[in-house]
Amino acid sequence: MPIFGIEEEVFITEPERPTLKSFYYLAKLLAKNPRFYYTHSAHNLARGSDVKQGVMGGVEISTAMNEDVEALADDLGKRRADLSSVTSGLIVPVGHLLDYDTPTNTCAIHIHISGVADKRRLYGNLIHFLPVLGLFTINSPMVASEYFGQSYRMAKSWAIGPIKPDWKIRFQDIILAKRLGTVELRICDPCWDMGRIRWLLRAVKAISELDETLAPGIDRYNAMRDNICRSGLLDETAGLVEELRSLIDFPMELLDRTASDELNEMYRSVGLVGAYSALDNGYRNGVFEPRAVDARQRAGTVKGLVGFVGYFVPRLPYYAWKGLVE
Repeated sequence: MPIFGIEEEVFITEPERPTLKSFYYLAKLLAKNPRFYYTHSAHNLARGSDVKQGVMGGVEISTAMNEDVEALADDLGKRRADLSSVTSGLIVPVGHLLDYDTPTNTCAIHIHISGVADKRRLYGNLIHFLPVLGLFTINSPMVASEYFGQSYRMAKSWAIGPIKPDWKIRFQDIILAKRLGTVELRICDPCWDMGRIRWLLRAVKAISELDETLAPGIDRYNAMRDNICRSGLLDETAGLVEELRSLIDFPMELLDRTASDELNEMYRSVGLVGAYSALDNGYRNGVFEPRAVDARQRAGTVKGLVGFVGYFVPRLPYYAWKGLVE
């Protein structure tokens, strides 16, 4: 039986930008359940010249592996509740911060699949449907406060990219993960809507259970990738959409009106902090509506340093091992 797991990355803003206080929240999360979150949480930092716009990146939580994707989604809900319980900042599930231009500072949701007899077939079959799969949660409409399209992160992030000949090269849209030995779907943006995530998981499960070997269509995917990142659903993928719907009858409105569309409209209506508060409200409570927040920016330097010592330092052996195997 295929077995599935999720890694979810989100920004935590105070309220407009992430700060080192994110380490404080991670330290509290680790203290809440050390045995689990020692290996099921992580942090990200900006790199290179992107550091000028802010050092802190997103934080990561991950689930246990599960053959039941509905139970897996429930597990992600529990991890979200744990993160929410230790976080006073705004939890912002989005591929790229709306007012940034930082291709090294992005967030994603990764799906891991193992337990299949033929990983090569699974890998190829997922690529076959890749022009559609990313659209379930696509959610990164802005760069430097200007509209980009459906996903700036998918188009520009340093951590993903077109499919290469070697499936073990880490920074592409789907890979064979060296450390875990899983087929890892990396293309998807994070989003607040658990309903969208559940349909994505159902689609991935249906593909993973196929007995036939489909033509991957790598050249086709790589050729249309930029247009997908800009425009989302393309006319030339209509047949592929119907093929996927024959496996799992998902609602077409998921692709016709994306999470990115909803976020762009919210941002135009209520501005940056209002949009972030709506994302936070959706993440915590399942309601994509703005809520009242204190708009004063808080650096949280002291708590950030305390959190760094309480979270980063104890996990140094794990970071060293992870770096070696990846």
